[in-house]
Amino acid sequence: MATAADNRFREDEKRRDADHISFLKHRGFRWLWMALLLCAFSIIGYALIDQEPRPNGGSWYGYTLGTVGLLLIVWLSMLGIRKRRISEGAWSLKAWTSAHVYLGLALIVVGTLHTGFQIGWNVHTLAYVLMLIVIISGIYGVYAYAALPKELSANRGDKTGGDMLDTIADIDRKLESAAQPLGRAGSDLVIGVLEQDVFYAGAFSRLTGSYPGCATKRALAGIPATGSDAEIRVHELLTARAEQLAQIRRHLRIKAMLEIWLFIHIPATIALLAALLAHVISVFYYW
Repeated sequence: MATAADNRFREDEKRRDADHISFLKHRGFRWLWMALLLCAFSIIGYALIDQEPRPNGGSWYGYTLGTVGLLLIVWLSMLGIRKRRISEGAWSLKAWTSAHVYLGLALIVVGTLHTGFQIGWNVHTLAYVLMLIVIISGIYGVYAYAALPKELSANRGDKTGGDMLDTIADIDRKLESAAQPLGRAGSDLVIGVLEQDVFYAGAFSRLTGSYPGCATKRALAGIPATGSDAEIRVHELLTARAEQLAQIRRHLRIKAMLEIWLFIHIPATIALLAALLAHVISVFYYW
């Protein structure tokens, strides 16, 4: 007969197993199947309706799909609020995120059939385009959170961000000492390296990994690997510094790629909600 402790142990095991399952696979892809059913019903309904011209946003079927799409968009946009509340069960954050992804993708079908494939230069098309932008940026977000954390961990190894900066600082101290015997030109190059902030570049450089003004790269080109003992030592330290900088910059690039989609997804969602409000008001005004 199972004791209370045994039952608690089994529950803890189930919870740990669930924690290791991706939100995309939550409950055996429950929300994927829900989304596919929604798409199937929307397509079958659109195909079977005997109406000329074909159903569009102004038909009863168009209004039905529009209402479904509007409710979905408003509900899905509440994920940010949901993230601030911790709970378990059917509407855990993992369940909500899974529904957010799959039902968000279903909106491509629901929204497109709602338009009746009638596109023009108006607020209705603006809302549709914004919806697609939100969905596409969300697709990238799913990819980013599925793939990039592994890449970030592999690049970092057993180091933290602080460890990387400490390594740079240690190399810089050695560089300052090793550069003392150099001539004026070599000393100026090393001074330029020591004075340049590790984080000197902007967002574009972080995303692309391109640092055209890198003082370390410039010093490596100006101080030969063969020459005096001082030049050889400085070149070795600059090489080590360049390798550490490359690791830091890969770290910054991956983090930027993890976050950049939010700078599109969230503002586009807010703009979509505003466009939907204008869309609904204009529909009822001219109805």
